[in-house]
Amino acid sequence: MPDHDSSLSSTPGADATNDGAQPENQLAFAFAKREAEASSLVPASSRHEIQHPGRSLRAPRIARPLEEIQLELDVLGYMPSGKVLVLKLTDNRHTIVSVQRGRDAYRVRLHRMFASAEPRQVRALARYIVHNDKNASAQLSAFIERHQHLVSQAPRAARRLVLRTSGQVHDLTVVFDRLNRRFFGGKHEARITWGPSRRRPNQRSIKVGSYSLEDGLIRVHPALDSEAVPVYFVEWIVFHEMLHGKHAIREVGGRRCFHPPEFARDERRFPDYGRARLWEKANIDRLLG
Repeated sequence: MPDHDSSLSSTPGADATNDGAQPENQLAFAFAKREAEASSLVPASSRHEIQHPGRSLRAPRIARPLEEIQLELDVLGYMPSGKVLVLKLTDNRHTIVSVQRGRDAYRVRLHRMFASAEPRQVRALARYIVHNDKNASAQLSAFIERHQHLVSQAPRAARRLVLRTSGQVHDLTVVFDRLNRRFFGGKHEARITWGPSRRRPNQRSIKVGSYSLEDGLIRVHPALDSEAVPVYFVEWIVFHEMLHGKHAIREVGGRRCFHPPEFARDERRFPDYGRARLWEKANIDRLLG
């Protein structure tokens, strides 16, 4: 469950603003603020040498923390045979549990708090990974709430961000400032930038906008910096992401809700809301380009 985002999909009936939508192969628990991940791995350059006459021995470098390896083995013990599990422990404050499900393999990122999980939480974790089990999800949510203090203690790594606001067609600073004055009384403090262009062959969806709670940063996909994209559509995407800075994440039925009812009501205040939605549906293939 990575940043708040606006995504477009070419699947018939897909909705970029569906409440709590995630990519089909990924589910995640989101927390109050997302922080940069701090690695506890031994640096590649760290070596301990033991000198002997005529030769030297170098201790092998530890590729992964032992607690991470142990948890991976423990979870794997509760999973069906023949499955592959790749587990990574992080200090990410925003995404506590993230699962990417493949046909035979699972890639899982967990907050380091799970290194202290008891067997019953490990079993719940395995059920959630394999079956997306609702009861297991609730059990993991309870575990996260009990260990909230470990999230707040996670160190913050310094970030260097280069902002690019002036595009060839659309200037994001102009768009943001106009929306900020009109709808937020000039008090919205997010920063904004064009994001990186990452296009994959035969891709069927595109994340046109995202909001990082950690950095207070809105990213807009550069595919929107085109004369073929009307300014009202760019404004709608930016407005949507600005609302994420106003509305806190809520928990509904044991799951994190990114678009609560008040968010949807505010979004419909955008004057060109209907026109922007229609343009999106008619031009998804052009944006996928």
